[in-house]
Amino acid sequence: MAEFERILLRDIGKPESWSIKTYEKGGGYKALKKALSSYSSDDIIEMVKSSGLRGRGGAGFPTGVKWSFVPKDTDKPKYVVVNADEGEPGTFKDRVILEEEPHMLIEGIILAAYAIGAHEAYIYLRKEYPLAKKRLLTAIEEARKAGYIGKNILDSGFDLEIYLYIGAGAYICGEETALLESLEGKRGHPRKRPPFPATHGLYSCPTVVNNVETLSNVPFIVLHGPTWYRQFGTEKSPGTKLFSCSGAVKRPGVYEIPLGSMTLKQLVFDVCGGMKEGHELLGVIPGGISAPVLTPEELDVPLDYESIAAKGSMLGSGGVIVLDKTFSAVTYARRAAEFYAEESCGKCTPCREGTPWLVNLLRKIESGEGTEEDYNLLLEVTHAIRGKTFCPLGDSAACVVENFATKYREDFEKLLKKPAAVS
Repeated sequence: MAEFERILLRDIGKPESWSIKTYEKGGGYKALKKALSSYSSDDIIEMVKSSGLRGRGGAGFPTGVKWSFVPKDTDKPKYVVVNADEGEPGTFKDRVILEEEPHMLIEGIILAAYAIGAHEAYIYLRKEYPLAKKRLLTAIEEARKAGYIGKNILDSGFDLEIYLYIGAGAYICGEETALLESLEGKRGHPRKRPPFPATHGLYSCPTVVNNVETLSNVPFIVLHGPTWYRQFGTEKSPGTKLFSCSGAVKRPGVYEIPLGSMTLKQLVFDVCGGMKEGHELLGVIPGGISAPVLTPEELDVPLDYESIAAKGSMLGSGGVIVLDKTFSAVTYARRAAEFYAEESCGKCTPCREGTPWLVNLLRKIESGEGTEEDYNLLLEVTHAIRGKTFCPLGDSAACVVENFATKYREDFEKLLKKPAAVS
């Protein structure tokens, strides 16, 4: 691998990194100028395909492939929608881009819109990010004044408007179809698929929904080419990834790392400085609270999609949560279950009814009133939820609870009431 310099976080720490002046000084909007003068929309899609860029929001689906699903021969308008509803617990890397480098995202949006033939784009922003809102509105206005947004962009004949939409703070709206429902002014409930957003998205029109970090990679791919981008990362997981690191470590924060270049253990103990004084490691969640926890013995695994999946977890959003033994695995499982029960939209029965069951059983076990039957019932409920819900929220709740309950069975058994001795 070539010597690594930060890509997405390159301007962090510079004076007014969020301004168009700083962004252009570092080469910002050169990719847009190059695309509009030298490449067709098909060329951009093929470049992103060839780069191997995968969605950075959690699912890891190939971005260029997703764009290619948008029909070309349609009379319907097309849309680009940015998922900036960063509600996954333990994840805050998009916030850095939104607050510190918003023009990088805006350039990525314009390139994506040009690639699929869209003339309107919407940024769906998490309600709890007021500074990001302020910086995005300023950046959109700066880009418009510079001729990068609006009619006949850079005399190319291409038109695009970008709008900012503030969500209401619902975790479910991080799921792309629930996000689209909310954007249309409806309740944030997930849609049945198929049809998929590529053909029936916003207002039942062809739509590409991408995460903030995903789109922020696009200007660099267009400017430098797919081969340059592939020098970072692995064959199946190219590029760099932002990791939000939190929990009982000495140096929490957001770090940019070429995929596969280090192990999860190295990230925790070398990059993040290891555990805080007096704290003992219990486990690490590698991809936001939806990702199954890995035990201390499982941390020597490369940070790429395939390697983490082979360990039974997922890279997800890159939210690395370091858990210590201040609390037991039962407490961590209960807190996760409470979050999912609170955030369930209630559309489907397994999630609506199942997540409160998980909470009640975990509370009972945590209080010392649970029995072996309650532990077994807990696992039965997770099996009743998994694979039977309308969207991944219920699956995530069941998977996380089941993972804690099986990997840390001893922690659970310590709290279970023993049957009374028969005299």
